Amino acid sequence: MLVLGGRSEIGLAVARKLVDGPGKFVLAARRSGDLDDEEASLRRAGASEVVRVEFDADDVARHRDVLDAIVAEHGPLETVVVAFGVLGDQERAEGDAAHAMAVIHTDYVAHVSVLTELANLLRAQGHGRLVVFSSVAGVRVRRANYVYGSAKAGLDGFAGGLADALHGSGVRLLLVRPGFVIGRMTEGMSPAPFSSTPEQVAAATVRALRRGRGEVWVPPVLRPVFFLMRLLPRAIWRRMPR
Repeated sequence: MLVLGGRSEIGLAVARKLVDGPGKFVLAARRSGDLDDEEASLRRAGASEVVRVEFDADDVARHRDVLDAIVAEHGPLETVVVAFGVLGDQERAEGDAAHAMAVIHTDYVAHVSVLTELANLLRAQGHGRLVVFSSVAGVRVRRANYVYGSAKAGLDGFAGGLADALHGSGVRLLLVRPGFVIGRMTEGMSPAPFSSTPEQVAAATVRALRRGRGEVWVPPVLRPVFFLMRLLPRAIWRRMPR
């Protein structure tokens, strides 16, 4: 199993829940030498082998080289959890185009790059599972976080199309749409209704993986809620909080 974004609370929680006997887990992140706590959490969960790999999601030119090196050294990939991302500062992004572009690059452009490379690699294997984290923020983009939301909207559309393109190849893609997740990324923010924890998102993700599903909303109530929210008039929608 490979976790791209080896510090991700959700990615690590998914990995811990997938520990089932002997197996190799690869944590890929920047400053991979500082992943002591993350490695320890997997070993406590029962992982027999944990490997760290240096990976910079924003360095798209090196994505394929990193993936090829992982496969060459550690063998075929069974499950890949793509769990990197940034929330960014909406207020700053509205006045700082460079910051807005940085958020879009990490949360959308880098995902397009690595998912394309992963899809090609797994197709060649003839098997594998991809887990992609979208967000309800991308279902209908809100004024209060439109930079992050627009990146997630793009990712959601790309991942959905990629899942269709992979149909029949032996490779399956699970698209996860969480609501507000209470964790490091949202520390200091007031939780939204129907919030989840990383452990709850991970539990829903693993259940969906084991059932062979193509998408999952966390919590499930958000699916009908956002169906209705799509019908709200724009005059009301633009005043919706983050």
